[in-house]
Amino acid sequence: MRGVVRVDAPEGPKTAHLERAVGQRIERVDRRGKFLVLPLRAPGAARPADELVLHLGMTGVLGPRRPEAHLRLVLQLDGPAPDALYVQDARRFGRWLVLPDGDRASLPTLAAMGPEPLEDGFTVAGFAAALARSHAPVKALLLSQRPVSGVGNIYADEALWWARVHPLTPAADVPRVKVRALHGAIRDVLAAAVEAQGTTLYDYRTVNGEVGAYLEQLAAYGHDGDACPRCGATIVKLVVAQRGTHVCPRCQRAPRGAGAVPRGRSHRRAPVAGAPSGVAR
Repeated sequence: MRGVVRVDAPEGPKTAHLERAVGQRIERVDRRGKFLVLPLRAPGAARPADELVLHLGMTGVLGPRRPEAHLRLVLQLDGPAPDALYVQDARRFGRWLVLPDGDRASLPTLAAMGPEPLEDGFTVAGFAAALARSHAPVKALLLSQRPVSGVGNIYADEALWWARVHPLTPAADVPRVKVRALHGAIRDVLAAAVEAQGTTLYDYRTVNGEVGAYLEQLAAYGHDGDACPRCGATIVKLVVAQRGTHVCPRCQRAPRGAGAVPRGRSHRRAPVAGAPSGVAR
């Protein structure tokens, strides 16, 4: 890497040690959950040591074209054009930093991250064991990234809706049959979202500047006040783990002690096509 230009990215925990990347070679681009991990090799070193870690947050974009607004960093590269990567981040939720010697202790979410949801290591048995160890609300545990990596707020709501699991259910209390359904829903929802290049609600864009099309497939998220496409009851919005959470109070029965959940009126809207395999409507 030829240089790092801080356009509007003051030094701090979210941009720590970036200058260490200068003069090092990016060996490859790996992904871990929602983090991009780029091993760096110093001149003459036998192997990579430092890691350049990027997390896009909710609105971050990394691409070869200079954005018109919200430019935070420029990563200058050696070689022919495009010889720069531009970091755009409207809401400043992203992280762009170097971990010296690959020490991930300063990023506990990355250090303790669970298996990749679309790889063979994400098994029903392992997922069940991870849920059984926690009495946190199942959605909060999913967002922690510990039982499985890469599940954000939107896709947690969608997977829980498909599996008919209420997000406030203590993780250890999810019945085994629904653990299996949730496992399958997570895999299928994420696979479909990847195919559609994500979900654009406001600012998110792909590396080519396009919007993510999974918005059109959302069954629960963002549909508070609308009819559940499966049963017709009104989808309501709760707060779980400080995140807006969308749930059907009829399809996803609240656990005992969770408090009253408004049931709303019952009406119908068009069903959502493409139920995840093995998940009942």
